[in-house]
Amino acid sequence: MATATNGKRPINLAILGATGVVGKELLKILEQRNFPIGKLKLLGSERSKDLHLPFKGKDYPVEVAEKESFKGVDLVLSAVSADLSKRFAPMAVDYGATVIDKSSAFRMEPSVPLVVEGVNSHALHNHKGIIASPNCTVTPVVVALKPLRDVFGLKRIVVSTYQSVSGAGSPGIEELEDQIQAYTRGDRQKHHVFNKQIAFNVIPHCDSFNKDGYTKEEEKVIQEARKILELPDLAITCTAVRVPVMVGHSETLLVDFEKPISIEQVREILKTSEMIELWDNPDEKLYPTALDVAGNDPVYVGRIRKDTSSPNGLHFWVVSDNVRIGAALNAVHIAEYLVEHKLLRQAVPS
Repeated sequence: MATATNGKRPINLAILGATGVVGKELLKILEQRNFPIGKLKLLGSERSKDLHLPFKGKDYPVEVAEKESFKGVDLVLSAVSADLSKRFAPMAVDYGATVIDKSSAFRMEPSVPLVVEGVNSHALHNHKGIIASPNCTVTPVVVALKPLRDVFGLKRIVVSTYQSVSGAGSPGIEELEDQIQAYTRGDRQKHHVFNKQIAFNVIPHCDSFNKDGYTKEEEKVIQEARKILELPDLAITCTAVRVPVMVGHSETLLVDFEKPISIEQVREILKTSEMIELWDNPDEKLYPTALDVAGNDPVYVGRIRKDTSSPNGLHFWVVSDNVRIGAALNAVHIAEYLVEHKLLRQAVPS
């Protein structure tokens, strides 16, 4: 697979949270894209310190993350909780590293760029050491909207998400697996990760509720989309739903544009994006599902149709692998951009 970073100097890289779902996917993508790594550090908690993970035919030990871990590191890909990111990211920056963070810790900080590479990559030129990667539900939304916004302008967006259990990490996957096994045995399904049984169920509740009745997940979609699209007053709302799917987030987007649209124009515009795969043929029952897209890079779009209740309205379906493009792949794309444009900071020698 070709990559923009071939031939560049080796980068000393650390993955913080290497043993998690996203951390392991980061390793896989870095190897697939032949990212130019010099020294590789895998960092985790005390629970992970005796583990080893494979990379390019070699097993690497997982070290316990501490301040000294970041000495001599050029780039940190952080896939840990917001609390841990707030603790460790400034340590890494103090040692001259650039941090690409997957948590919500810094996304809405005015001085921190929130970036989907290919959508608002220009924001990377102003980073001060920490770069935020958005919620895995937001990435496909802005990827699908960006080329349409550039032509038609955006007036209002209604997002409905159908999010897989992998959005809650390994514990979410394990809980769904345990509940399915319990069901087949005739046992009671227990739940700890989700507030209700997720197996054979649909839960209109992702993250905790705010006082206004929206969940934090829904708030992230709204606020992060506005920041990435650089439309702070964009009219956008969201309902986030958890579904019993292992990997892959699906979403419906109902969009009102500022200018008149045609379905033919929309399809042609979406076809030109390297980040989008168009699966849209109702006559052949062609549309993407979570099972279709798992393990793949693009954002898939289908079920494109005019909103009959609005003159400039459009309804369409978006599906993506939330662990891959929604989390790990965007971080690697950002890293490649930083290397290509010489935007990494100067690391303190180890």
